[in-house]
Amino acid sequence: MSRLLTGLTSGMIAGAAGSTALNAFTYTQQALNGQPSGATPDQAAQAVIQSVGAEVPGTPDKKAARLEGLGPLSGLGVGLGLGALGGLLRAFGVKIPIGAAPVVLGLGAMAISDGVMTAVGITDPRSWTPKSVVQDGVPHLVYGAVTVLALHRMIDPDTMQVR
Repeated sequence: MSRLLTGLTSGMIAGAAGSTALNAFTYTQQALNGQPSGATPDQAAQAVIQSVGAEVPGTPDKKAARLEGLGPLSGLGVGLGLGALGGLLRAFGVKIPIGAAPVVLGLGAMAISDGVMTAVGITDPRSWTPKSVVQDGVPHLVYGAVTVLALHRMIDPDTMQVR
């Protein structure tokens, strides 16, 4: 049981580090390029809430503020959840080469985030330009790299595999 708990908690800590790196990379891009933050996470949060028959309470201003918080929190949830999954896989002895794991984890995070937004009708990745795909993909790859390296360092620092 302690091996599973160690994998789970180490994975969540690594996922938090990866999520922080993704956010730092994204905010740096915004600051350097003068890009506004996107509204799609907020829109996705609202669509998911409505899809289960719930409503965000409050005046229009309060509702908007709540959604501004719920959008990024959902992304953090994805990051923590995937980190936890990575830690649990390690606890069960799954060996993923450290060179491939960041790509798998980063693209997994991107697929979950974009999949939800596609499912609720916010976006359609088939209509994205190559530049849009890169702009969305690079921060997720940063997430994957930092998460895997943090998990590797906590759980298995003497090898080149997260196992």
